[in-house]
Amino acid sequence: MDDGDIGTTLEELFAVIEDRKETLPEGSYTTSLFTHEKGENAVLEKLGEETTEVILAAKDDDDAEIAYESADLVYHLLVLFSMHDLDLGDLEAELEARR
Repeated sequence: MDDGDIGTTLEELFAVIEDRKETLPEGSYTTSLFTHEKGENAVLEKLGEETTEVILAAKDDDDAEIAYESADLVYHLLVLFSMHDLDLGDLEAELEARR
């Protein structure tokens, strides 16, 4: 396992998502989510799809696939946060409130 910091990784990923939201670089998958004609519904569909894939991977007891699909799920969740002008601080506050 990598000794990296998940918080730093999430912050860096969220920064990229926020940048793509602002600059909308052509050819970027993230840009396509922000400019898709179905808008937020496209991201919500991806969240549902990725959630199902995590569940299926867990049922298959496939740890590598659970990690892979969970990364997709977290990414799309962060895109949804960005669409709603939420950030990691909002998530952190909610998690802290549940301690």
